[in-house]
Amino acid sequence: MKFNQPLTNQDLAQMHQKLKDRPEHKIVANAVMSNGINKTATNAQVLAKLNHTFSIDIPTGTVANQKHSGRCWLFSILNTLRHQFATQYKVKDFELSQSYLFFWDKIERANIFYDRMIALAGRPASDREVEFYLSSPGTDGGQWAMAAALVQKYGVVPRETFPETAVTEDTSDLDMLLNRKMRHDAMKLRELVNRGATDAEINNLKQQYMDEIYRITGQSVGVPPEKFDLEYRDDDKKYHLDRGLTPKDFYAKYIGVDLDQYVVLTNSPDKKYGELYALPSQDNVEGGKQIEFLNESMDQLKEAAIKQLQAGETIWFGNDVLQQMDRQKGILDSELFLHDELFGINTKMSKAERLEYHEAEVSHAMTLTGVDVVNDQPIKWKVENSWGPKIGDKGYFVMADNWMDDYTYEVVVKKEFLRDETKKVLDKAPIMLEPWDSLE
Repeated sequence: MKFNQPLTNQDLAQMHQKLKDRPEHKIVANAVMSNGINKTATNAQVLAKLNHTFSIDIPTGTVANQKHSGRCWLFSILNTLRHQFATQYKVKDFELSQSYLFFWDKIERANIFYDRMIALAGRPASDREVEFYLSSPGTDGGQWAMAAALVQKYGVVPRETFPETAVTEDTSDLDMLLNRKMRHDAMKLRELVNRGATDAEINNLKQQYMDEIYRITGQSVGVPPEKFDLEYRDDDKKYHLDRGLTPKDFYAKYIGVDLDQYVVLTNSPDKKYGELYALPSQDNVEGGKQIEFLNESMDQLKEAAIKQLQAGETIWFGNDVLQQMDRQKGILDSELFLHDELFGINTKMSKAERLEYHEAEVSHAMTLTGVDVVNDQPIKWKVENSWGPKIGDKGYFVMADNWMDDYTYEVVVKKEFLRDETKKVLDKAPIMLEPWDSLE
C-alpha cells in the first residue's frame, strides 16, 4: 500500500459525511465556536477542588514580574534567595535584581558562543550541532545551573541598586538584535579560522565582537555597579545601612547560600533512572558551574521537595507551564481541559512518550512555596510564579499533584534531602546529553 496518496474528492466527501452523522456535532460546534476550545472543555470539578489552603506554607511576599521576557529561570533562583534574606533580616518584600544577572548572562553567553563557533569552524553550517547553536544564540531562556554559575561568579545586588529598564521588561528587540549580530560574528570568525588565521588574529576579532556585545548590553540594560550601599528599613521599621559592598561581598554576607550543595533532581522517564546526566551544550559560563541532572522517579522528586519545604526553604522547579493551565485563575491540573472528551479523540501519551515525540518541554521555571499533605500524600502545591500579582491568588498558583506528576521535570533541592542511595549517584561520571535532548 502506498502512503503518499493525495486526498481525493471521495475522501473529503466521506470525512464530511462522518462529521455530519455524529449526533453531538451541532451542539459541540456551536459551543466551541461561541466560547473557544478551552472554555468549552473546562472541567468545573477541578475548579472546585483546588483551594488555596496548604498544610505546609512558607511565608513569602509580593510576587515578581518578568513581564515580556524569558527570564523565569533567573527570577526563580532569585526568589529562593530573596526568601531567605527576607526571613533572616525581616524584610518581607525584598527583591534581588534580575537585570543584574541578565546583563552578565548576555556577556557570558556571547563569550561561550564565540568559543563554540571557533571550535566548530571545521564543520559546515548545516552540521546539526552548529545549527543548534545558531538557532538562538541570544535567547533569554536558561537552566538552574546557568543562573547558579552567574551568582557564583558575579554575586547579586538588590533590585533598587540595578533596576529594570524598558529593554529588560520587553527583551524581544534585544534578543532579535543579538541573534542577528552573533550569527554575523559567527560567520566572520568561522571564515577567519578556515582561512588559516593565527590565534592572535582570531582572538583579536573575537575581542572586538565581545566589546560590541558589552556596549549593546550596557546601553540597553545599564552597566552593573562595582560597589553599592545597602540601605533598607526592615518590617520593624528599623533603619539599616551598609556601605561599599561589592555584589559578591553582599552575597557572602547577607545571602550566604552554598549553591554547590544543591542538585537538580530530574524526572525524565525517557532516560534511565539512577543516572547522572550533563548538558554541556547549554553551559553559559566558561569554567563555571556545569548543567547536571540526577534522574529519578517522581516519588523521589516529591519526597525531597516536601522535606525541603518542611525545613522552611522554597524550591526552584522546571516545568511545562503552558499545559493544562488557567492563567488568570492560577490553576494547574492535568484534568483541567477535557479536550479528548469534547472532540471524541484520544491523545493520551505517557510522560516518556511526550518527551520522545516533542509534546513536552521544560518551558518555564517557578518556585514551590507550599504543599498540602493529607495522610502522608501530597494533594496540591503552592506555586510562586513571576507573572505579577494580577493573576492567580496575588500571583500564586495552585498546582494539583497530578500536574506535578505529568508536567514537572526538575526540582532543585539540597543534597541532604536525597535518599542515601541517590546521593551515591552523584559520584558517577555524568552521561553527556546531545544539545537537542528533551531536557534542553
